[in-house]
Amino acid sequence: MFPKNSFHLCAMPSYTDQLGNTITVKQAPQRIISLVPSQTELLYDLGLDDEVVGITKFCIHPDEWYKEKTKVGGTKKLKLSKIAELKPDLIIANKEENEKWQIEDLQGLFPVWVSDISTLEGALEMISTVGEMTGKKDRAGEIVKEIKTGFKGLQKLVKGQPKKSAAYLIWQRPYMTIGEDTFIYDLMKRCGMVNCFDEEEYYRYPTVTIDQIKEEKPDLVLLSSEPFPFKEIHQKEIQEWIPKAKVVLVDGEMFSWYGSRLMKAPVYFSELIGSF
Repeated sequence: MFPKNSFHLCAMPSYTDQLGNTITVKQAPQRIISLVPSQTELLYDLGLDDEVVGITKFCIHPDEWYKEKTKVGGTKKLKLSKIAELKPDLIIANKEENEKWQIEDLQGLFPVWVSDISTLEGALEMISTVGEMTGKKDRAGEIVKEIKTGFKGLQKLVKGQPKKSAAYLIWQRPYMTIGEDTFIYDLMKRCGMVNCFDEEEYYRYPTVTIDQIKEEKPDLVLLSSEPFPFKEIHQKEIQEWIPKAKVVLVDGEMFSWYGSRLMKAPVYFSELIGSF
């Protein structure tokens, strides 16, 4: 028999993040900080309004959180002292969006769970684990189920259709695109697109020129709304340079946000594909 005040009654569960680090957190943490916009939106959709005490200045969804929650800096320039003041019992971070040295500093003080996502499967795993860590396992399961159902429908839509080659631009001056091992790349494939820059030499986020894009002869040139906010003026300019391609402005959040926004992505992709 355990002593009356035995600590086994307060044992904290352990979780392994997507980098292989194991952390322990109290059951249903009450002071959560999110350092990733798409994962901030997930916490909102999990129903963690009171529990989330800090977000970044780029966490624009939901609007009421952006207006009311304490900002802890940008994703790449965190205010570590502000984070410490909030005394978090769980921090949600991401390998790509946050700076390694800042995350390592935080890991020495607080439980930090780090995601590393390049596929839809990785995103669903993250959603499930975050739901379990935060005491919202059932709601996370509902979100995962809805996302899976949506993408199954998208798969049926694109099945049998001819694939279109596409260049996806995320930045201007210089132009930057996406290569392999990126979440955007995985979602493009699910939309029946063949990325023009998926060779090994174009790993992750390469810089390209207009001439290089022309050489690839893409059916589509997709101009993302983020991180660079491409507008109609850029669309018209590139269309003149590459007249044989269809140049389209696309919602970057649908292609790159790997949280609960994925519930909306299949409908958006279906409409986008229908416009080609």
